[in-house]
Amino acid sequence: MSVKNRFRSAEAWLIGLAVVGLALLPVISSAQSAAEPTAEDFQRLVDEAYNLFKDVKEGANANYIPILDTVPSELFGVAIATRDGKIFAAGEQEYRFSIQSVSKPFTAALVMTQQGPKVLREKIGVEPTGLPFNSKMALEIYPERSVNPLVNAGAIAAVSLVQAGSEDERWKLVHENLEGFAGGTLPVLEDVYTSEYETCWGNRGIANLLYNYGRLYSDPEEALRVYTRQCSVGINTRDLAVMGATLANGGVNPLTGRRVMPAEHVPELLAIMATAGFYDESGEWMYSAGLPSKTGVGGGIVSVVPGKFAIVAFSPRLNEAGNSVRAMRAISYIAGKLGVGLYGPNLGE
Repeated sequence: MSVKNRFRSAEAWLIGLAVVGLALLPVISSAQSAAEPTAEDFQRLVDEAYNLFKDVKEGANANYIPILDTVPSELFGVAIATRDGKIFAAGEQEYRFSIQSVSKPFTAALVMTQQGPKVLREKIGVEPTGLPFNSKMALEIYPERSVNPLVNAGAIAAVSLVQAGSEDERWKLVHENLEGFAGGTLPVLEDVYTSEYETCWGNRGIANLLYNYGRLYSDPEEALRVYTRQCSVGINTRDLAVMGATLANGGVNPLTGRRVMPAEHVPELLAIMATAGFYDESGEWMYSAGLPSKTGVGGGIVSVVPGKFAIVAFSPRLNEAGNSVRAMRAISYIAGKLGVGLYGPNLGE
């Protein structure tokens, strides 16, 4: 079997495993408990998670984007948003942090909505890289080059795939899509954009390499600017919870009632999140929490319980893989207490 065919086989197996998990969720959930969690249960759990992990000092702010190193490291927020629009939160709820890589699945959703999932698969790929999110080595190891829309190379390619007639239109579509998932206005944090764009030499190299390999679909600098602006969108914990709840609700925003992506494409997006949402810690995350998720170096994490609710958390201190230490622990704790891992009860330990 050729190297390329082995990649395809692994890709199909991973997606199949994730989709089977999504299909089995109703059966698993009914076996776990006779009653759905109440509003009191949700609020108690976010309060517990906040109080349990608010004093954790492990990790450090991202500093390769200079401005992220200035975000107060003690900030910490936890929230759950249900598919019918109820929000339960504890800790920091209003602070606007930069969405960073948590934006990636939502722009992938825009490409799916515009052109269908086949385009995403053929022009970017859905194979986990097993390498850091900003790896340039992955472009040389994998024949498909961009490989996955949830790492930097694939996310820049996803931005370039958005059907638009100009850079302004491309940005408008990306921005409006994020706001559609959030159900409200999301400002760009211009100081974050400036800091990030002025220091994005690695991402610039990735964009130019992709263009050289025929795996970027607009001008490289245009794609880089729009991608960087996308990552600089300001979001708070409650906004992010609604974005996750929109995926849990089959692509319909529970606050606005607006459909922002086709329901039939949601399982494919969640499959990508399950296999690559935590970068090179994705296997560990699925082992310990069992939920399709996306993390970002701004400190936010969104996790989706399909058909039910989203669990999110935010805290700037990251581990070596670029994932928020407090947020990981809070979400894993809540998922474990509720027994909502896709593949069966998981104590989140």
